[in-house]
Amino acid sequence: MKQYNILFLCTHNSARSVLGEALASTHQSGLFVGYSAGSTPGTSVNPFAAELTKEMGYDQSKLRSKSWDEYGLPDAPKMDFIVTVCDNAAGEVCPVWPGNPATAHWGFPDPSQVEGSDEEKRKAFKDVMIGLKKRIELLASMPLEKLDSMSLKEIHTKA
Repeated sequence: MKQYNILFLCTHNSARSVLGEALASTHQSGLFVGYSAGSTPGTSVNPFAAELTKEMGYDQSKLRSKSWDEYGLPDAPKMDFIVTVCDNAAGEVCPVWPGNPATAHWGFPDPSQVEGSDEEKRKAFKDVMIGLKKRIELLASMPLEKLDSMSLKEIHTKA
């Protein structure tokens, strides 16, 4: 079975994109290898995002905030899909991705901006995780070998 590489982009690569990476990589279909990066990565992964990825069974040694420049290097994995998950990253000039991957924007509010109790913050992260999971489920149900950017964008409106 072919596996598809999917890169989730967000400005700081500490929350939403990290959740996308973990969800894609742990999807029960085995169809995806998830990656994440940011235009201006932070110094670490948000602890609430790390907590959720651990619950998913995602390898914690893979969690780190990284620059999208890593995925433009000649020895980087070739991406089949590129998905921005924050409005800032969607509006930035992205690198040219080798191989002409399908692209889409699945915007989610930044859970790391939620103020309140830890439980309120956890709920915000879980809400983003649930939204990403729905879109990844829809993606997995599509004929991936025929998918283009327009079809990938439609997932946003169906979820």
